Amino acid sequence: MLAAERLAVRYGAVTALAGVDLRVGDREIVSVLGPSGSGKSTLLRVIAGLAPEATGTVRWDGQDLTGVPPHRREFGLMFQDHALFPHRDVVGNVAFGLRMQHRPRADVDARAREALALVGLTGFEHRRVAELSGGEQQRVALARALAPAPRLLMLDEPLGALDRALRDRLVAELRALFVRLGLTVVFVTHDHDEAFALADRVVVMHGGRIVQQGSPSEVWEHPADAFVARFLGWNVTRAFGDGLVAIRPESLRLTTDGGTRRLLVTGRTFRRDHFLVELEAGGGERLQVAVPVDGPVPEIGDEVGVDVRPGAATPIA
Repeated sequence: MLAAERLAVRYGAVTALAGVDLRVGDREIVSVLGPSGSGKSTLLRVIAGLAPEATGTVRWDGQDLTGVPPHRREFGLMFQDHALFPHRDVVGNVAFGLRMQHRPRADVDARAREALALVGLTGFEHRRVAELSGGEQQRVALARALAPAPRLLMLDEPLGALDRALRDRLVAELRALFVRLGLTVVFVTHDHDEAFALADRVVVMHGGRIVQQGSPSEVWEHPADAFVARFLGWNVTRAFGDGLVAIRPESLRLTTDGGTRRLLVTGRTFRRDHFLVELEAGGGERLQVAVPVDGPVPEIGDEVGVDVRPGAATPIA
């Protein structure tokens, strides 16, 4: 089990981590979710032993890893840019970490090929990296991280450079692979869909701190504060006279018969199965309403009535 306690990192006047505590159980898949600059990648680097300026303690099964170099922590780490070696073929890339451990040549080759099979790349052993698609390169990087059989696998925005359709497919495949192998995983992302689809537990970070954690359904259904609600795409508003509340865009309804409020349409965006309509609520506040594509969908400049579906407004801190 991973236990990170009071982790802190400062770069001059900037606080990247502010006393973070994180525990990850055996075979648990944890997604660390947050916007750019929230501290999630720094957290991963500290756990991996790549931030010597950090304070706090990282333990694995009770063993203090302070002073243990990254290559001796038995943690696997995969970055967004994959960091593959262009002068090595696929199997050479996967075998690199194993060779650095001075394993016997036969063991290195067998483990590398086994890891490639796990990610569906049998037969790709002698391909050049430059000949691979983005998704195939991502799989090679994953195979390289898996080959040494790490006790903890950490992934830092590994799907960020891929297109949406490929990312959606790989998330499902990664979740199935991690569960099948019984891996303990920390997965860093800024993408809500990735985090909720992959994780047993979601950890939300903001300003170098953990601001909420729980199961995907708990975090989605009950955002802890206004930041988490807005980050997850909820409206946070006082527009309906109930104090500060969070309301999902799909829980607001446009009406032609007045509604609770009448607001001005300031924008609309097509989102595959719906339009996201933006409304001016006064004082610079804007609301977003999900409107089915079969409409009617108002035009920019229209004035529309807005109602909240019963029970949909969640009081928020």
